[in-house]
Amino acid sequence: MPRSRAKRGSGASAPRARGGKGGAKPGRWQTLGLFVTLLAVAALVGSLAWGVWEHFRAPAAVAPAPARGAPRAAAPAGRVRVQVLNATPTHGLARRATDVLRNHGYDVLEMGNAPRGTNPRESMVYDRVGDLEAARGVGQALGIARVETRRDPSLLLEVTVILGSDWQPPAN
Repeated sequence: MPRSRAKRGSGASAPRARGGKGGAKPGRWQTLGLFVTLLAVAALVGSLAWGVWEHFRAPAAVAPAPARGAPRAAAPAGRVRVQVLNATPTHGLARRATDVLRNHGYDVLEMGNAPRGTNPRESMVYDRVGDLEAARGVGQALGIARVETRRDPSLLLEVTVILGSDWQPPAN
């Protein structure tokens, strides 16, 4: 025991003071890493803000040309983004409704099947952003009378169409 006390008392093996490489004070590399991380986060936030800004000031989309032989319908005022979901077992119904809407100048961003368990007899059009007139225009283009407002800010579109068993595509 006397030996160990003698070693502790000597200045040769005294513990390092805090603040060196292994201490609580951050080193140059840690500071640089933190700076680079903060710079990357700032760039991502700035990119997101720019994207949101551009989304809200985007010009109206130009309506596509109608198919040959189809009568030209009045285009909607401004860009109206639509989601078309087929809630029936009939295959290809969403595609046919999408073609009708695009011929009327609507921007169909998504088409597909409605979630399982959704099987309405009556087709529905949902206004997702508080623009009931745009939703009514979509309903009119498809011949769907039932139009409701059901806001959903998580969707990046204005209108959702649920095709029920009552919807019949127009004759070509």
